[in-house]
Amino acid sequence: MPDEIVLPAPADFHVHVRQGKMCELVTPQVAKGGVRTAYVMPNLVPPLTSTDAVLAYKAELERLDPSIQWLMTLYLHPDVTPEEIRKAAKAGISGVKSYPRGVTTNSNSGIEDYGVYYPVFKAMEEEGMVLNLHGEVPSDPEKNISILNAEVHFLSHLKKLAYDFPNLRIVLEHATTSNAVDSVLSLPANVACSITAHHLYLTIDEVAPQPHHFCKPLAKEPKDRKALQEVIKSGNPKFFLGSDSAPHPLSSKIPNLTQDGHSVSACAAGVYTSPILIPLVATLLESFGALDQLQNFVCDNGRNFYTVSAQKGQELRLVRTSREEGKGIVKGTLKGDDGIEVLPFWTGKKLEWEIVN
Repeated sequence: MPDEIVLPAPADFHVHVRQGKMCELVTPQVAKGGVRTAYVMPNLVPPLTSTDAVLAYKAELERLDPSIQWLMTLYLHPDVTPEEIRKAAKAGISGVKSYPRGVTTNSNSGIEDYGVYYPVFKAMEEEGMVLNLHGEVPSDPEKNISILNAEVHFLSHLKKLAYDFPNLRIVLEHATTSNAVDSVLSLPANVACSITAHHLYLTIDEVAPQPHHFCKPLAKEPKDRKALQEVIKSGNPKFFLGSDSAPHPLSSKIPNLTQDGHSVSACAAGVYTSPILIPLVATLLESFGALDQLQNFVCDNGRNFYTVSAQKGQELRLVRTSREEGKGIVKGTLKGDDGIEVLPFWTGKKLEWEIVN
C-alpha cells in the first residue's frame, strides 16, 4: 500500500459556505481540507436568483480566500428566466441548483413543477450550463412519501429531464440509494452524480442517535451505502465528489429547550466535512478497497464532467498519518465571532491520511 499520494488539484462539486459570520469562519476551511476548486450552493437568505447577487457573493468568497477557484450557481426560481440564464452564462456562472420546495435548508423558495422551467432548461442547454438537482420530493403522508424514500420517488423526474434535454448536463446531487446509482448508470452520458464523504460511512443506524449525523438526504440502509462504495470502486466516470459540507451552529444541531421542556428549534440538516475532506475521503476509500480510485473520484471525474481544468501548481500531497498517539484525531468545534461554534464530522476519530503543506 502507498505511503504517499499526490493528487492534481482536488475539487468539491457541492459545498455550502453560508453567509455573514458563518461564512467568514468556514470559507478558509475549504482549502484546509485539501480542495482547490469548490462548486458553491446558492441557498442563502435570500436565495441567489440573479447574476448580480451571485457575482457579489463570489467576490466576497474571493476576498476571504483567493486561493480557491470558486464556481458559482443560481437558485432555480421564477426570477431565473431564460434571459437571466444567458446573462449568467456570459458572466461565467457554472450552473443552476434546483431545490424541491421545503425539503432541506433554505429551500422554502424551491420549485414544485419542473415543467414550468422547461424554457430555462432549454436556455441552459444552449449555453452549456449545468443543472444540479437536489434529488428528493416533499414528504406526503397520503402517498406514503417520507424522508426515507423521497429520493426514490424523485428518480422519475430525473429520467424525464434527462431524455427531454439530451444535451443538458445534469447532476443528481448527493445520491444515497442503490436505486439512484442504478438510475444514473442507466441514463445517457449527460447525467452524472455526486456522492458525499459522509454517505460513504453513515447508515440510518448511525444517524438515529446522533444529531450531528442528520442531513438531507438522510443516510439509508447498508445495501445503499454498499452501492455507493461499489460504484466508486468500479471507477465509473459518472460519479465524483460533492461533499455537501453544510455547517450549522452547534446550537442549531442540538435543539434548545424552554424552561417548560418544549423544543424551540428543530435539528438542522447538515454534516460538516470541509476541514478534513480529502484526508477523510482517502481514509474512507481505503477502508473499502478503493484507494486506487481516489484521483478519479476527487479530481478527474468531476472536472471532466464540468469541463474545469486542474490548475498547475495546485497538487495536493497526502501521507499516512503517524502512529504516534493522538496523531490524526479530528479535533472538536471551530469557534468564530459572535459565539458561533461548528462541530466537524468525524470529531474524535482518526484519519489515516493527512495533508503535507
